[in-house]
This record gives sequence, structure tokens and C-alpha cells, in this order.
Amino acid sequence: MGEVSDYVASLQEPARSAVGRVVDRARAVVPDAEEGASYGMPALRYRGSPLISVVRTAKHVGVYPFSPAVVTAVSADLAGFRVTKGSIGFRHDHPLPDDVIDRLVVLRRDEIDAAAR
Repeated sequence: MGEVSDYVASLQEPARSAVGRVVDRARAVVPDAEEGASYGMPALRYRGSPLISVVRTAKHVGVYPFSPAVVTAVSADLAGFRVTKGSIGFRHDHPLPDDVIDRLVVLRRDEIDAAAR
């Protein structure tokens, strides 16, 4: 287990399923992502950089792709969700669509790859 797996396992339902679903999709899109932490949050990391973090907060589940540009790129598909410069919030009964999660992860992965060149 690692920081992300341990964190997901520590959550109670329905947060465990909501957080775990996003983490599982991110792992499917970037299978070589590694567990770690960033900015004090459990995070999947790719090529040494934070890829995405998903954490339960008091009012919602927060998704942090560590990139305001990535949030902006998918913002047209985020009506009804809590959106800030660097995060997206959703409730377990109103989850982020799979295609939005996938695009968040792909866009962030591509940013990391571009920075490594």
C-alpha cells in the first residue's frame, strides 16, 4: 500500500467509493503513476511530479490536478460543480463524469511530459 491507497482505505462510505473511483480512473489512464504526496495531500505522481490528488473535505470531494490550466481546459464541462482556480469539488451523489476525469488526467500528464522535454 502507499499514501493514496492507505488514504482511500481510511475513508468511510460514501467518500471511500467517490474518492476511489477517481483514483482508479486516473490509474487506468496513467498506469505508471506512483503513489506519493504533494502539498500535504496523498497524490498520484508521474515522472516525479504531482499528477492528481483526490481528497474528502467537509462539504465535498476535492480533485486537485495541480494545474489551473487543466481546470480551465475542462471548465466548460463543469456546470453544477464547485470550481476554483486549482480544484474541482463534487458530492458523492453528483460525481464527476468519467470523460472529465480522464481528460483532467490526460491533460495533466501531457503537461508533465512537455515540461520534461
